[in-house]
Amino acid sequence: MDMVTTTDKVPEQGETVLGESFTTYPGGKGANQAIAAARLGAEVVMVGAVGDDAFGKSLKERFRNEGANDEAIITVSHESTGVATIILSDGDNRIIVAPGANKYVTPEMVKDKQEIILSCDIILMQFEIPMETIEYTVELAYKHGIPVVINPAPYNKVMKKVVEKATFITPNESEHSAMKQSIDTLSIKKKIIETKGEHGVAFTLPDGEEKTISSFQAKVKDTTGAGDTFNGAFVTEYAKEKDIEKAIEFANAAASLAVEKMGAQEGMPTRAEVIKRIKSQ
Repeated sequence: MDMVTTTDKVPEQGETVLGESFTTYPGGKGANQAIAAARLGAEVVMVGAVGDDAFGKSLKERFRNEGANDEAIITVSHESTGVATIILSDGDNRIIVAPGANKYVTPEMVKDKQEIILSCDIILMQFEIPMETIEYTVELAYKHGIPVVINPAPYNKVMKKVVEKATFITPNESEHSAMKQSIDTLSIKKKIIETKGEHGVAFTLPDGEEKTISSFQAKVKDTTGAGDTFNGAFVTEYAKEKDIEKAIEFANAAASLAVEKMGAQEGMPTRAEVIKRIKSQ
């Protein structure tokens, strides 16, 4: 659950300031990306965990209302649902994530849900779950020839064996910079799709040509969830078309619509809205 406080001034250490408003929005990187994909027409199943609390019940209900499959989301007793505390100022954000029940998304859980996972056309993962789970799932998918997209956020050190078997990695600029400290990113440059906010998306085509696709124009209100919308849209379109360039353009358009409303999931567009924006710009 995203707990969002808007303020004119971000406090310094030890300082207290008055905020303007406080709101809760359904969130979580995995849930955001799953709902973005569902709204764009994908058949989505989410593998995850929530706590046995009001937030957990609300988030699972949200999934059902969005038409996403929640049968692989477990409820963990005596544990809180993951939360993100978000400070929103001047259209930008600062976020602290407390994972809560997310730590129960273990390799054993993936093994238990294996039949569902192996029925998928593409798998998308983030770093709000344990790294050993990501490693296990990548290995499983690689063995069965299922494409995997990894969004390395919130950033944690990326294991070499993970990036070598992933199909694509989708860092933003700061995450890409951090990746370079631990692995040779040049050796995997054809896998990297770098989101650069208003400066577009940089990637390398299979033939080695480096490209940047520009961002779409948008009236920015809240950037929370823009990257999640991009990822959900990218996997939806890539699974459908298997064309990286078309999928990135589609995802760019989706993200430009998402930033025009408050809340990570509130502004996530439908396929018709994305196609309209692509035609208009």
